[in-house]
Amino acid sequence: MIWFLEGQASQRDVIIGARDALPAGTRIVASHRRDRPEITGEADLALQEPEDREERLAWVIETARAHSVKVVVAGRIGGSYEAHRGDFEAAGLALVTGGSSARTFELVDDKSLFTAEAERVGLACVPAITVTNAQELTRAYESLAALGEVCIKPTVGIYGQGFWRFQDGIDPFRCFANPDAREVDFAAYLQLYQTQADRPAMLVMPYMAGPECSVDMVCEAGRVVGFVGRRKQGVHQTFERDSAAVRLALRAAEHFGCDGIVNVQTRDDAEGVPHLLEINPRYSGGIGYTRATGINLPGIFATRRLGYAEPVSAWIDGVRVKPITVAVTVPAS
Repeated sequence: MIWFLEGQASQRDVIIGARDALPAGTRIVASHRRDRPEITGEADLALQEPEDREERLAWVIETARAHSVKVVVAGRIGGSYEAHRGDFEAAGLALVTGGSSARTFELVDDKSLFTAEAERVGLACVPAITVTNAQELTRAYESLAALGEVCIKPTVGIYGQGFWRFQDGIDPFRCFANPDAREVDFAAYLQLYQTQADRPAMLVMPYMAGPECSVDMVCEAGRVVGFVGRRKQGVHQTFERDSAAVRLALRAAEHFGCDGIVNVQTRDDAEGVPHLLEINPRYSGGIGYTRATGINLPGIFATRRLGYAEPVSAWIDGVRVKPITVAVTVPAS
């Protein structure tokens, strides 16, 4: 039996992929802190997690033992579970967090540490300057702006929260009128930034003009056993397997000791050379799209972890997909 703890909304896609690959009769448990039957209803056993993290940890171990679970898959807070790996092993449970050790999370969760480590080992990475006050921000911006467009993002965060592109000459009010554009005048940003003395560390970087590549993969103790690269092309997504961006992402996952279903993001510069953006030690929101390529990554993950034969992969060239929203019927709470 395998248990998928709360993750992204794509937890539903992961459960379905695992179900399609596992032998009939193999039970799946799914849980979430919220009332999310459209996700957990895909499992054989649906549970609601406690809100408190410490309470949740003990509850997961106790519940897993009670239901003879073999593998527990952390979702959104893999680092928190990784810190208690010994407790899971003592209970006879295999824990999958996205990383092989706490060191993985230390390096990938803090983007400044991630950038420094990637540069140290020769992995092409978007260069960044860490800033913690207005003076440092101004100096970093001025040094990078002389070379081209500049952007900024938090050292810790997900979903692109806090990311902005600095654009000279635009209406300072644009960041409020059209926040989804992620564009702001530097002077306006600086004025708001310095209204508070202490700010969380931010990364100031050159903005890469090329497209992003998001590589979903299955890793086992730093070894990649399955992968699919995705790119957004307008309203569609396309897929790739043998490209410089994918190869860079695989090398990064291996170096940082990824373990589980993870996602690595790269971005091309103006010459088409890929650079690492970040590693997410958890499955991505778009992992379900990769099924269209003939490769079932959640199925590969689940079968290998439970000791079954993995599903046959048959790569399909030229596939593109367009995400749509569909409604599903859920039981009343």
